[in-house]
Amino acid sequence: MISSLSIRDIVLIERLDLALSDGLTVLTGETGAGKSILLDALSLALGGRGDGALVRHGEAKGQITAVFDIAPGHPARALLAEADIADEGDLIVRRVQMADGRTRATINEQPVSVQTLRALGALLVELHGQHDDRALVDPASHRALLDAFGGLIPDVQKVSALWRVWRAILSEADAERARLEAAAKEADFIRHAVEELTALGPEDGEEALLSERRTFMMRSEKIAGDLSEALDAVGGGASPVPSLAAAVRRLERRAGEAQDLVLPAVEAIDIALDALETARSHLEAAIAATAFNPRELERIEERLFALRAAARKYGGAVDDLPKVAAKFSADLAALDRSAATLAGLETRTADAEAAYRAAADKLAQRRAKAAAALDKAVDAELPPLKLERAHFTARIDSDPAQAGPEGYDRVEFWVRTNPGTRPGPMMKVASGGELSRFLLALKVVLADRGSAPTLIFDEIDSGVGGAVADAIGQRLARLAGKVQVLAVTHAPQVAARAGQHLLISKASAAGAKKDAPVTTRVQPLTDDHRREEIARMLAGATVTAEARAAADRLLGAEG
Repeated sequence: MISSLSIRDIVLIERLDLALSDGLTVLTGETGAGKSILLDALSLALGGRGDGALVRHGEAKGQITAVFDIAPGHPARALLAEADIADEGDLIVRRVQMADGRTRATINEQPVSVQTLRALGALLVELHGQHDDRALVDPASHRALLDAFGGLIPDVQKVSALWRVWRAILSEADAERARLEAAAKEADFIRHAVEELTALGPEDGEEALLSERRTFMMRSEKIAGDLSEALDAVGGGASPVPSLAAAVRRLERRAGEAQDLVLPAVEAIDIALDALETARSHLEAAIAATAFNPRELERIEERLFALRAAARKYGGAVDDLPKVAAKFSADLAALDRSAATLAGLETRTADAEAAYRAAADKLAQRRAKAAAALDKAVDAELPPLKLERAHFTARIDSDPAQAGPEGYDRVEFWVRTNPGTRPGPMMKVASGGELSRFLLALKVVLADRGSAPTLIFDEIDSGVGGAVADAIGQRLARLAGKVQVLAVTHAPQVAARAGQHLLISKASAAGAKKDAPVTTRVQPLTDDHRREEIARMLAGATVTAEARAAADRLLGAEG
């Protein structure tokens, strides 16, 4: 509820500090006294459209501060937590309106956007008037109101949870189907690639090994000729070994004759022969090492060509071919698995949809019962409001094809004002006065279910009097037993039922000139002053004893 309201420099209000009580508070006063200014200021504080013209003439800015006392579990607390706004004790909303049209807004002294302020305001206060185009007359809110009336919030939450599960699985199935369709377009290519690369069998580092072997073999062809010539010179037909061996033998025969002369030469030639033998062995080994099969070189070159052709075909380097082959194999396996996965997802989707639709069907049935109960409850409130021939209907249009997180029911409040007339949407069929009374009947029925903690009614008793005005007063008082109610009224029958009575007036400062600016003032009325104001509302400009007596009767009335 609103516990206090402070206004500075807004239109005719210079300075106003107002403490508001729970229950029913009425605002009365002469036409033009400024009652609408008070409501405009409160609307601005709750996120209404800013306007520089609202600032009091001659001032740079105006300001409205509203303090709310709300329950710990109220949805407004959740909004504050979501917006990361400090939430301790009372909730303080402030809106500053600049004369140049700019505005600033804070919640608990923390700057916020107008959107956040407006969202919070919708949770805290409902404003109802003859031409109000929000609140109960907005069909978008009717389903939620019916659910609140019927106690169907848990059912709606269950349906919403099943909806999210169904849509999540459906989304997963759609994604899997898209992957399968995309892969199917390349299935033949993937299978061919797997077959080709499997047959090729590329190995990690194979290209480098083959290239090194091929280079060695090509180099060996050139070296082998030189090695053969050297071997022929050392151990072949051109070898000096036979001549040297023969020379050694001749010298050894002469050793007895001149040993000192012969033996050193023999020893040197033996060393030369040993060296030549060693060279021959090395040359033969080298020639053996360079020997290769020409078919091997051909096979190596063919292998390198095949590997490099595959690399060009599938992109990347030869060393990437094992990974490419593994990827294609995985894609092919995934293609086979995807069909099975999709079949499983489609089964799960069908099961999830069936669970959702079963819950939505049950919710639709419970909504139909709740709608019948709401129709009966609202109709019971209409006769005292001089709408005894009218009929209220919570119309439900169910279309399973229009499934959503709250089910597939569209709810709209319809009315028929007279027998034989065509029913239609409440906003279109009811006149201004009728609409306000339909809204009041609805709020009485819905007060403790789906209602903001503060309701404001702006002259909903306009154009009625007597018994109807008294019936309106009774219902406002009943509402005030559950929520805070503020009512701008011209009906003494309504004013007499208030727990708090505020008189709105405007006047110039004492001693001011005739054309001096006037200010709007709000005065809480005590018992005597309250009787006088109600008598004025009954009698007009001249308050008579009869009017005062009638005011006493109204103030003493019950029911």
